[in-house]
Amino acid sequence: MNSFFRKNMETAEHLRGFRIVPVLVLNSVDEGIKWGGLLRDNGLAVAEITFRTAAAPEIIRAMTSHFPELYIGAGTVLNPTGLKQAKEAGAAFAVAPGFNPETVKAAAELDLPFAPGIMTPGEIEQAFALGCPFLKFFPAEAAGGVKLLKAMAQPYRHLGIKFMPTGGVSPENAAGYLAIPEVAAVGGTWLAKGDNPAEAIRNAVKIAKEN
Repeated sequence: MNSFFRKNMETAEHLRGFRIVPVLVLNSVDEGIKWGGLLRDNGLAVAEITFRTAAAPEIIRAMTSHFPELYIGAGTVLNPTGLKQAKEAGAAFAVAPGFNPETVKAAAELDLPFAPGIMTPGEIEQAFALGCPFLKFFPAEAAGGVKLLKAMAQPYRHLGIKFMPTGGVSPENAAGYLAIPEVAAVGGTWLAKGDNPAEAIRNAVKIAKEN
């Protein structure tokens, strides 16, 4: 077992401790600091900061500095440049919406835990062969939801592959995903969409504890 494979497995196990990972699209360091405080104060010490905005690396750097107790990852990392920025900013892991072999290879070279996105058995097998036993199932609901993931995960159960479904996951359906043994955690984009993020975080913690 090489270092990249081992670290990916460790990341899956670490995220299993949280069960729900807030997926945040933030535009400034101030937003990042605000969310860091919300997560810390409401009992969910994890987040995926997406690289959909130019400020993402700076936000990750600030959040990891101000809140060292938080487990911060980088999301929507689409290429080797993004991976390097994520690692230099202090991200504990990186996630992508799709499976790009070149990006996976770059993550292995950087020894940065990386979960590429998959939605077919073929992608699962290719990603696993490149050292990724932890995978993002995206877009979860649109692709087929709980039913599809259960069917896809079963043939690979003996390999120990774990998944993080994201995309359409909500407080109403999160439990269905979390009931699948191969699911380490779900990505929660809904946490940033309401008017009361503190309440949404506390509700997510409750769901996590119940599942």
